[in-house]
Amino acid sequence: MIRVQREDVDIDAVLEAVKSDKSGCVVSFLGTVRDTSEGRSVQRMSIEVYEEMAVKQLSMIREEALERFGVNEVVVVHRYGDLEVGDSIVYIGVSAGHREEAFQACKYVIDELKERVPLWKKEYTGDGEVWVEGDRRE
Repeated sequence: MIRVQREDVDIDAVLEAVKSDKSGCVVSFLGTVRDTSEGRSVQRMSIEVYEEMAVKQLSMIREEALERFGVNEVVVVHRYGDLEVGDSIVYIGVSAGHREEAFQACKYVIDELKERVPLWKKEYTGDGEVWVEGDRRE
């Protein structure tokens, strides 16, 4: 399942979609809007997306993770629009027979998402608006 949406992530529903009887685990990643970025206070964030291309890229990443790590299911839900501090941005769920494969696949999906999916983030700070470039790590 791949979704790009304005609505908040229904984590319970997505978790049910990723679980299966043949899986011994589900690994989840939930990305949220934080209140600081590169030393600046963040009040809110806006995310823009090229939706058709984002779904295409996310679907390709999902298929790669399924094949590469031998996991049972991968789901990705990414939000766009105006978000407040603490809001969910992205949920990734991976089910697998064993945890190691699930963790590896989950990391692969978020890393590839950051590199390949056409999303643009603008942070609203006390110093003004700042477009986020690349995969910044604090």
